[in-house]
Amino acid sequence: MKMKCKRVLICLLTVLTVLGGIPVTAGAAQYSIQKNTYLDVRSTPTGKTGQNITMNMVFTNDGSEDLHDVSIRLDDDAAEEEYNAEFDTEDGETYSGAVFPFEITSSTFDPKKLGTVRAGSSRNVSLTARVRRDISEGYYAVPILISINGTDYRPESINIWITKSTDTTESEEDSGTIHFELGENQSTPTGAYPDVMNFTINLRNSSDISAFDVNARMVLSEDSTKFPFEINDGNYNRHYDRIGGGETVQIPYSMAIREDTYTGYYPITFNIEYRDSSEGEIQTSEETFYVRVINKEKEEESGEFNANDRTRARIIVDSFRTEPETVYAGEEFELILTMKNASQDVPASNLLFTLESEKVSESAVFTTDAGSSSFVVNSLGAGQSTELRVRMIAGAGVDQRTYAITINEKYDSPEYKNAEEKVTVDIPVRQVSRLNTGTIEVMPESISVGSETNVMFSINNTGKVQLYNVMVTFQSDSIEESKDNYVGNIKPGETGNVDVMLTGVAPTMDDGKVKILITYEDENGVASQPIEKEMTLMVTEAMEQDFDMSGMDIPVDAEPEQTVFQKFLIPGAVGAAVVILVLAVVVVKRRKKKKAALEEDMDDEI
Repeated sequence: MKMKCKRVLICLLTVLTVLGGIPVTAGAAQYSIQKNTYLDVRSTPTGKTGQNITMNMVFTNDGSEDLHDVSIRLDDDAAEEEYNAEFDTEDGETYSGAVFPFEITSSTFDPKKLGTVRAGSSRNVSLTARVRRDISEGYYAVPILISINGTDYRPESINIWITKSTDTTESEEDSGTIHFELGENQSTPTGAYPDVMNFTINLRNSSDISAFDVNARMVLSEDSTKFPFEINDGNYNRHYDRIGGGETVQIPYSMAIREDTYTGYYPITFNIEYRDSSEGEIQTSEETFYVRVINKEKEEESGEFNANDRTRARIIVDSFRTEPETVYAGEEFELILTMKNASQDVPASNLLFTLESEKVSESAVFTTDAGSSSFVVNSLGAGQSTELRVRMIAGAGVDQRTYAITINEKYDSPEYKNAEEKVTVDIPVRQVSRLNTGTIEVMPESISVGSETNVMFSINNTGKVQLYNVMVTFQSDSIEESKDNYVGNIKPGETGNVDVMLTGVAPTMDDGKVKILITYEDENGVASQPIEKEMTLMVTEAMEQDFDMSGMDIPVDAEPEQTVFQKFLIPGAVGAAVVILVLAVVVVKRRKKKKAALEEDMDDEI
């Protein structure tokens, strides 16, 4: 019986030890992002089967050193493990591992480059992929591979929520082929000899996948009937690291017109080389773009010529300017044109100039202030010039780019009546950058010297142009000098987030106002004037810690505050063990008494 009691006690003590050492955690089907070192998500990305999902994340460098050559991408090892497991079914076992939830294409595992992430700073980053159609609704852990210094790979994960798509009639375009379009939404560039022709060509990736390592190569020719420009440079190629699906880039050129060209339209051929992924094979596409050249008229093949064609005046735009120099959308400006008769000995008379603006969505980009866009000049001798002035207003809702104004000319020469020509000028229109901030959250709003507070707010791009390299700085005598906090680029209609820690260095001696300076750059790298905001933060003197505990009625061996498990479950288990132990002792004693009584009865019988 003693051995049995000891065994019972040992078992009870073992149970109590195990119970006391088990932490109480709730089971979760999702991956715990607290295991991540760098990646965080503010809200779980959601998507539907068969559709693209964008996963917005925040990359934070909490270390004391800058991280260089940082990039992130989807981890292809998880997809390979699932693929191998699905085909390893000889033993009849069902694969129960993680499911890679995305369709795999040549660009699925392309890295998103962050470059250098400074110590203590954060960067917003996103990955986009198309959700598989065969997966069930639910949460999925997305494996992500982080590369640092180009070689140090670290795996992390985030969670996404996938639902079944209800749109079963959607017809998808072939996303496996990249197509390019030249000259969309622009007028045919026109130039007159001997002027230099400055023009841009719109190059659009009309597919829904990105093109990498793009080279647009202009095909040259020494034949002036095929190529109207002087070949002054050895290379007219233009290179772009990446052109996203649906993205349009502008290819600028400045070309001198050949003297021996004839008036007419010339096809300019481009050989476009590209890759459909960062490591894919080089593919080619040939596209054609037209330009119009105004020079001498082509003679008839019979050798006869038209005297009127050879003796008419040549009216060109000698120069132009705007006042103010920079034209903003929605604002008024004055266009000053200098029109010149470039002929050496042919005068012009009864000149009618009519200005015609480029249109966007059937609406003119430029409208005249007075309503009239026509000008009459009585005469313009050979080599003479005249100045035209017109007040115009640029459309408020147009995109920031260059728009053309066509000048339609109609005039008489001594041997040529009612000659008609067109010349164009390009006017760059800029949009005013606009932004506002969300609610500035300061937690806590009052700190002591040496303590920190967390400041968070959003920056909303409410304009029509992208804000580049947005930086935020905090200024106050009561906080540690703030370094520039990098927010990143913010596209029109999108939001950037500010999340910084400020340290108090001196007690507040005023009303606690802290200046917030927001700066950004335009597409040319020109920094803006700081936009000033304010927040309130009170900094008090540091509290002196009094560690003299002689006056406190606290036991020397005071234990820390107990958890619910320790307060109720463990005492309950101990109580149950004590009850069982008491019962065991009572039973043993009764059995001993009963045995002693039996022994006495046997003695009496003897």
